[in-house]
Amino acid sequence: MVSHKEFAGAGKKPGLQVWRIENLDLKPVPQALHGSFFTGDAYLLLFTTSAPSYNVHMWLGDSCSQDESGAAAIFSTQLDDFLGGGPVQYRELQNSESNTFLGYFKSGIKYQRGRGLRRLLHLKGRRAIRATEVDMSWNSFNKGDCFIVDLGQHIYQWCGSECNRFERLKASELGIDIRDNERNGRAKLHMVEEGEEPAEIIEISDASGSMKVSAVAPSSPFKQAMLSPEECYILDNGVDKNIFVWKGPKANKAERRAAMSAGQQFIKDKGYSNKTQIQVLPAGAETTLFKQFFFNWMDKDETTGPTKAYTIGRIAKVDQVPFDASSLHSNKAMAAQHGMVDDGKGKVQIWRVEGEKVPVDPSAYGHFYGGDCYLILYSYRLGGREQHIIYTWQGLKCTQDELAASAFLTVKLDDSMGGSPVQVRVTQGQEPPHLMSLFQGKPMIIHSGGTSRKGGQSSSSATRAVEEVSASSLNTNDVFVLKSPNALYVWRGVGASDEEMEAAKYVVDFLGGSAKHVSEGSEPGDFWAALGGKKDYQTSKSLQNMVNAPRLFGCSNKTGRLTVEEVPGDFTQSDLATDDVMLLDTWDQIFLWVGNEANAEEKTGAPKIAKDYVESDPSGRRGLPITTIKQGAEPPTFTGWFQAWESKMWEMDPLDRIRARFQR
Repeated sequence: MVSHKEFAGAGKKPGLQVWRIENLDLKPVPQALHGSFFTGDAYLLLFTTSAPSYNVHMWLGDSCSQDESGAAAIFSTQLDDFLGGGPVQYRELQNSESNTFLGYFKSGIKYQRGRGLRRLLHLKGRRAIRATEVDMSWNSFNKGDCFIVDLGQHIYQWCGSECNRFERLKASELGIDIRDNERNGRAKLHMVEEGEEPAEIIEISDASGSMKVSAVAPSSPFKQAMLSPEECYILDNGVDKNIFVWKGPKANKAERRAAMSAGQQFIKDKGYSNKTQIQVLPAGAETTLFKQFFFNWMDKDETTGPTKAYTIGRIAKVDQVPFDASSLHSNKAMAAQHGMVDDGKGKVQIWRVEGEKVPVDPSAYGHFYGGDCYLILYSYRLGGREQHIIYTWQGLKCTQDELAASAFLTVKLDDSMGGSPVQVRVTQGQEPPHLMSLFQGKPMIIHSGGTSRKGGQSSSSATRAVEEVSASSLNTNDVFVLKSPNALYVWRGVGASDEEMEAAKYVVDFLGGSAKHVSEGSEPGDFWAALGGKKDYQTSKSLQNMVNAPRLFGCSNKTGRLTVEEVPGDFTQSDLATDDVMLLDTWDQIFLWVGNEANAEEKTGAPKIAKDYVESDPSGRRGLPITTIKQGAEPPTFTGWFQAWESKMWEMDPLDRIRARFQR
């Protein structure tokens, strides 16, 4: 195996390593210059996590030579071999980099044309900042953007009269990064407004492989079973300028080594743009974006099964929420992971939607009917202040009029409380853990259809739904209650808990009758007969759920139309643009964060985008709860997803805060 001497220290500790291709050899780039790329060069980057796992990136500037890009490809393959074939490989092109790549450089990336001491950088982007070197001339400026005039000892941030506050904020971060890293803190940083330029700027700016490829499936969502471990596959997403090459763990070595070149040839054969990104993914290192092209992607040892709350009318799954709520106030990250703001012992009020709000008798709390919509107002105290959550629960069999009325009444209730409550839209079968905890030890019972209104159906509708039950819904980690016309069963999976068995007693009492207890592996024939026959079901004994990295998006119409852009890398509180609506995807739940300065179009358009985002997800996450939060009223279930959340951050203007860092 050929190994370059630079690889001796590659991947030895977490972090980013960068090499530039110079004279067809590797030259390390100092950490202070990470994020600066010469457009005539090619680069090799390695990002190592603490696991460890590896990302290898080959970056090609617009003007780099064929020899340099070829050398970068060779070194990328050698580095992959050196690290045992485990890295995820990326082919990055100037101005079309992946979000993974952009996330390494939170202050932005800089494209440099030459190595002179003076340069003019044009900044573009709201989430991923790109600073491109342009001609040092007034013809390069425009009113809508920010520019960095870098004169060496003095760095000027020039702001056009039409650029917005968030762009100014990001430009300031880049200016600080240049001063602190490239100049080791020795340069002076200045803020300049259009029309107020000092003489220094005015004077300067007036100067001048071979793999056979065959189609497997025409369109997503794909099935994970299509990926044979003996093969390599190309997932074609060229319409969005990226493709993926998946390497099966048992594919022959020649195919695995040729993965990147096969991707490049595929792009040429398809006639795709030369800006198309390529990601090479070894089995087990699939990215979130790749997984979302598959229906219900399963990682190794992941458990699956019915949704968290259970339904009368199919198989009743008993799912308790074992959780130490006393740790919530001191551990916001745990609160976010579990979706629990407290232990559920606050005040609960429930109304059924019938054109107006109709109070539900407290004795019926915990029972929900698929033909109805409900408003649940939960009030609790946190940090000495009263907080509120409005859950809008929508049954799968309610009418469009009821859906519309539930949305209207939610807004009306929110307005009556000064706009302070957190709003959570819940679709039947996707109930979050905190909602299920409100009924104090009693399971939440969902009737698959019918209504609780006077003269409406009750659980009789569940009897008609019994024919829909299937053994494939069972899960070895859970307890199920099955009612047939002739018998009542409590089935306990091998991995089920005692708490779930206790909850099953409540369900049996509600259904009435004497239950037969059945253990997994000892089922009688009439049990399988009641389920329509024995079928395969989830038998993994692992209780560890798949961990999906949270993703943050900004919804903005600053360009004239409402667009959505992902925040690259590990996001922070400062990535929440106060003049936008932000979408946080934590996999089990969607949050919409409304900035105080967001405009009306963003506020009205973002909820539809969130709904479409979930319903169009190929992984099948339809119906997730969508929680709307206002700036300054964030609950711990939201703030826990951000490192070092600062509750008083917005008491001071973010621009004033960052301008204070200009002075050293």
